Amino acid sequence: MLNISGIQEGYVLDHIKAGMSLQIYDDLKLGEKKGCMVAMITNAKSNKMGRKDIIKVECPINSIDLDILGYLDHTITVNIIQEERIVEKRRLSLPKEIRNVLRCRNPRCITSIEQELEQVFILADEEKEIYRCKYCEERYRGHHRRFFS
Repeated sequence: MLNISGIQEGYVLDHIKAGMSLQIYDDLKLGEKKGCMVAMITNAKSNKMGRKDIIKVECPINSIDLDILGYLDHTITVNIIQEERIVEKRRLSLPKEIRNVLRCRNPRCITSIEQELEQVFILADEEKEIYRCKYCEERYRGHHRRFFS
């Protein structure tokens, strides 16, 4: 049995589709966060999913943008750890607004001209998981839930 020690403070990201933990690691920029220790368990057995990945991140609380994680895959379970104990289990949802994760591809959008503007996308249709640019209302063309494609 594999044993990875507990963490003092941070997150355990559970119920990640098997094989997708490295993509989440990259998208959350965990390698760039100084002082964060990360352990990835890939292809673990799961009664619920068959196989799953798990990411343990020891870092200060609020150093991970859970909105980005909710956008990537809102079915992931987030366990918040303090003093080596789970203090909260959080189910994610699609964020109403996403900042600086997506880029508007409309060449006439103000964000194409004014490079310093934040890239802001608003959830336009929760059921269909459609996001639109805040400035020009261009629909984001991309499959954000790449974990299920």
